[in-house]
Amino acid sequence: MTKNKLLVAMGALAISTSAMADLSATGTVASDYTFNGVSQTDNSPAVQGSFDYSQASGLYAGTWASNVDFADDTNLEWDFYVGQYLELTDTVSVDAGIAHYTYHGEDGSTVNGVTIAESSEANYSEVYAKFGFANEFGQSELNLWYAWDYFGFGGGHYIVMAAHSYEVAPSHTLRASIDQSTSMDKDDWVWETNEESYTHYRLAYQTSLEGFDLEVAAEDTSIDADYADARIVATVSRSFGF
Repeated sequence: MTKNKLLVAMGALAISTSAMADLSATGTVASDYTFNGVSQTDNSPAVQGSFDYSQASGLYAGTWASNVDFADDTNLEWDFYVGQYLELTDTVSVDAGIAHYTYHGEDGSTVNGVTIAESSEANYSEVYAKFGFANEFGQSELNLWYAWDYFGFGGGHYIVMAAHSYEVAPSHTLRASIDQSTSMDKDDWVWETNEESYTHYRLAYQTSLEGFDLEVAAEDTSIDADYADARIVATVSRSFGF
């Protein structure tokens, strides 16, 4: 069970060309790898890394990887993505693209309670669109993700997120978000207690120190399970431009 991507970890699929070199790399250490509040590492730490390329036009592409722990068999997630970032006005931006998630490890992994013959059977693709709105109170976001073959089970799945970031002091930001993950076909995918959807809440403090980006986040979900209960997640990352 899985990621955000997160992209929203994350796993950051949105790359602003004004803040990135043409080619960059980022390394991250996290106390847990959660995607929309669901641990991908069985409540254990994660080491993650990415390589990204961006153009002045806002076109970008990259790859991102992390250790995972799905029933002790699938142990690596390796993602690829390409997208376009545009500043439509001084206050409105959009980031749209497609990501492909791949999984690697021994045969016989269990995903959402279903045993799969090979880890690669869980591979799937997802399109996303992220809208940013700058205002006097900070930066608001509306983010959307859609997968048509979620974790290789054949069903459609979408995520809707609303978020807001506010800089309380220079280099000190609070980011609050709420998102809902929804299965479009319960015969292919359901969450805990046969629910077709669940809600995730997150409040993060973000800062930087000596070239390192630091985040401490409190999060919880409506899923009643130890892999998605209330927790504190801390991450430390550093980026390098080439």
